[in-house]
Amino acid sequence: MTPVKPVTAFGPDFPFAYDDWLQHPAGLGTIPAARHGERVAVIGAGAAGIIAGYEMMRLGLRPEIYESGKFGGRLRSELFEGTEDVIAELGGMRFPVSSRGFYHYVDLLGLESRPFPNPLTEAAGSTVIDLEGETSFARTLEDLPQLYHEVAAAYRAALEEHTDFAALTQALRDRDARRLKALWDPLIAKWDERTFYDFVTSSKAFQALGFRHREVFGQVGFGTGGWDSDFPNSMLEILRVNLLELDDHQRYIVGGVEGVLHRLWRHPGAGAHWPKGTTLADLNGGATLGRATKIARNAQGGFTVTDLWGVARDYAAVLVTCQSHLLTTSVAVNEALFDQKLWMALDRTRYMQAAKTFVMVDRPFWKDQGADGRPLLSMTLTDRNTRGTYFFDNGPDKPAVICLSYSWMTDALKVLPYGPEKRVELALAALERIYPGVDIRSHIRGNPICVSWEADDNFLGAFKGALPGHYRYNLRMYGHFMQAEMPADQRGIFLAGDGISWTPAWVEGAVQTALNAVWGIMTHLGGRSDPANPGPGDLWAELGPLALDKEA
Repeated sequence: MTPVKPVTAFGPDFPFAYDDWLQHPAGLGTIPAARHGERVAVIGAGAAGIIAGYEMMRLGLRPEIYESGKFGGRLRSELFEGTEDVIAELGGMRFPVSSRGFYHYVDLLGLESRPFPNPLTEAAGSTVIDLEGETSFARTLEDLPQLYHEVAAAYRAALEEHTDFAALTQALRDRDARRLKALWDPLIAKWDERTFYDFVTSSKAFQALGFRHREVFGQVGFGTGGWDSDFPNSMLEILRVNLLELDDHQRYIVGGVEGVLHRLWRHPGAGAHWPKGTTLADLNGGATLGRATKIARNAQGGFTVTDLWGVARDYAAVLVTCQSHLLTTSVAVNEALFDQKLWMALDRTRYMQAAKTFVMVDRPFWKDQGADGRPLLSMTLTDRNTRGTYFFDNGPDKPAVICLSYSWMTDALKVLPYGPEKRVELALAALERIYPGVDIRSHIRGNPICVSWEADDNFLGAFKGALPGHYRYNLRMYGHFMQAEMPADQRGIFLAGDGISWTPAWVEGAVQTALNAVWGIMTHLGGRSDPANPGPGDLWAELGPLALDKEA
């Protein structure tokens, strides 16, 4: 039997194999020896900034990293006080195996990953769904009431009805770029200006079932997680998640995902120009620079970046990986550096809210058997304030972690004014209604750890959520690394990050746009990819995203 090819994050808008480009023995490319050692400013020490910096170092450039907050960006692994390895993953915490670009670096660094305890997975052990005061216990989807099976079947039918989903998936598995684009590109005009909710309600399968099934799909999905916070988004945003299996087969990084970036920062990058063993940390004197407050063109045709202490430094190019709204609020950027249509895209990008509340407990007590023979607590999906509750086991006799609440949008805003103790109380009150008689409080150790990304002035939101009609904006941002036809005074400054990508909220989008920017900076400085290993810009004319009209 022919083995089934895996789904990878290959396109669909730009079906370029970033993992193949990374792993090719010819490398990403070269720059002229005369440009070796050129300084490039990188604004932001998150996934995009550190990965781009690492690859530019290997090309022989000197990336200098600016960071206004915490190293790691939204890959933030927070240690509980008094421990060395008990963490709360405040940002990205689950990473689908289809993210082949991201796992290239995980494997390079020799880091371990394990299955994430998502609902109805073996890693979770058991799942409880609590909806309108009624609870259902399950270990697999098969254990859930018929209603949930009908919801799952209806969504599968909707995908097939509206998109020919099976054919799309096969083209993706085959990495058949032309076939994939032939199927995907017609969907762009069809679904860019229509919402996820419209996709669901206009399907024959959901129309046949009625409102209750749509409500369940929004609140708790088919037992895999609710979708209602995404209902206002452009359906293209959701189709990419479904097609690329970003919401499936997820793993977590043992020891914390922030460690990927810390290790890459200190990982020797064999490459051009720099002595063997040189690291990105070495090129930055062991620490990042502080907040960048101003970016301007200088008299030499390069750029001057000024930091919060008023120190100005000159660079041959600049890579901006921070949240796009910061370019009109926190960083003074010369307006002439970007086309006004790009400014429109950057300013109109819509970001979603997200909040998490974690506590450390003495041990994984939730596994204890209750009087009914079931675990005391299970991974929980509910319409209550907590929305999603996850359990992280570090071993039978070690402190464990409970994510009491992971919520988005309106549910995240409900707790925005409150401090950690109030948030924990709200979460415990909800869980005590679902699990009456189960004592969670006596197991809690130390202080809770919470985050509301929209309240952080370095982020102003958790991740992008494109609204209907935003495809053109996304294309302007994603395609900005293609600068050959731009006016000279707009070249040399590049964008990267998951918010620039087609797949916001997923680290693979940060990786792919970082690599686009590396190609763009390399060619801006006179370099090129090896003909045996063409880069994203080399194949753009052939495989680039569809332009809906001349204004895109």
